[in-house]
Amino acid sequence: MAERRMFAKTIIDSDSFLDMALSTQALYFHLSMRADDDGFINNPKKLCRMIGSSDDEMKILFAKKFLLGFDSGVIVIKHWKIHNYIQKDRYKETVYHEEMAILGADKNNAYTLDTSCIQNGSTGKDRLELGKVRLGKSKDTIKLPAWLDVKAWNEWVVFRKEIKKTLTKSMIDKQIEFLGKYEHTHVAIINQSIQNGWTGLFELKQQAKQQQVYAPVNGVTASELIDAQIEYEKGINNELKNIIS
Repeated sequence: MAERRMFAKTIIDSDSFLDMALSTQALYFHLSMRADDDGFINNPKKLCRMIGSSDDEMKILFAKKFLLGFDSGVIVIKHWKIHNYIQKDRYKETVYHEEMAILGADKNNAYTLDTSCIQNGSTGKDRLELGKVRLGKSKDTIKLPAWLDVKAWNEWVVFRKEIKKTLTKSMIDKQIEFLGKYEHTHVAIINQSIQNGWTGLFELKQQAKQQQVYAPVNGVTASELIDAQIEYEKGINNELKNIIS
């Protein structure tokens, strides 16, 4: 395994990276230095203890998609192939073949989780793309509604697993019921929670602000109050014009 590691400035100079606390950035560098030649790490918790990092800092790296995780406990540096190019005579293939098998790559060569290959059960027949969610090794499945964007939902399920907050049946039922109230914006709602590292789903920030602004006060909405104020000011201006003339 190669001893030296490189870091691409396009990643570590990004706002997403620099917005993190220095301690979280340090954890990322330590993990990257100890990853194998394909970017995999099998002892992330041990490394956290070694440098005094908290679980929250690891969760932030998952939430911001700097790390990807697997049920085995192994993790991988998402942008590994952007950071590092290892010559063939020094390269040593990872031993985590099952985890590597469910990784894809985007157009920038960053790792992506191939959710169509993630098996939630032990038979290997259940795929998230079928529009059903299998709960662990249980035979119980939940049928997803037709309006739900399966790709976005898959990303949400994977994210919850990465931060060790796997969804239960009751949680799935409640979250789908909530998303049903916002069918037209439910994808944005899911993305909002993933990007912010939230464990729950909430209405869009902009939607909440609008509802707060236009919420009725004593039966009168803010927009109606504004209209009344405009009419009042028009009346004052007309009176002033009459006095002046």
